[in-house]
Amino acid sequence: MPDGQPRYKRILLKLSGEAGVGGDGFGIDPKTIQAVCEDIAQVVHAGVQVCLVVGGGNIFRGAALAESGMERASADYVGMLATVMNALALQASLEKIGVYTRVQSAIPMDSVCEPYIRRRALRHLEKGRVVIFAAGLGAPYFTTDTPAALRATEMGCDALLKGTSVDGVYTADPKKDSTAQRYETLSYQDVLAKDLRVMDASAVSLMRDNHIPIVVFSIRERGNLLRVVKGEGVFTTIA
Repeated sequence: MPDGQPRYKRILLKLSGEAGVGGDGFGIDPKTIQAVCEDIAQVVHAGVQVCLVVGGGNIFRGAALAESGMERASADYVGMLATVMNALALQASLEKIGVYTRVQSAIPMDSVCEPYIRRRALRHLEKGRVVIFAAGLGAPYFTTDTPAALRATEMGCDALLKGTSVDGVYTADPKKDSTAQRYETLSYQDVLAKDLRVMDASAVSLMRDNHIPIVVFSIRERGNLLRVVKGEGVFTTIA
């Protein structure tokens, strides 16, 4: 492969609501959205097909509300609607800079976005559009990790890239432990056995069974997404 060329043809980018949308950890921050979308645009212009799953924790976290007494299924449905809000905000920002985008929701809401249809999503990707998958799986008791892994498998992605606030997977929380060391590579079994909590165990197992690598990197650093897609920069690969 020539130097500087993308190593993946099609990727799924997984963003948490806080890391990708809420600059202060809460709400929708226009500057943060714009910066993330400019990074995505760089990858699209490099010829990479991109689909995206974003969480809703910057608006509503279902599990936390369930712990406070709200019935878990109801709390999770509210959380799914928060992911639709984030997806629509990302769509508006991407299209403002000339990147054609479609939002597909696992919960039908025809007046604001398309329903999730696999073959339609594949056609959008083939036409160079960014596809944002919202509302998780449309069922409670799942975080957005499992839908991200499932969509990456259904779309035939070459890798699942997880954008976080740190530049990889560490032996401990680098924000709390200055001696924490970053892993360059890990196996799926390492992640599961060491309970590293990169993603839900079900998501990691699905990636393992379908031989799709997980790449963990920092979405906070501008231009980093394109560098990671090219195999440059700092990240952890789970394969």
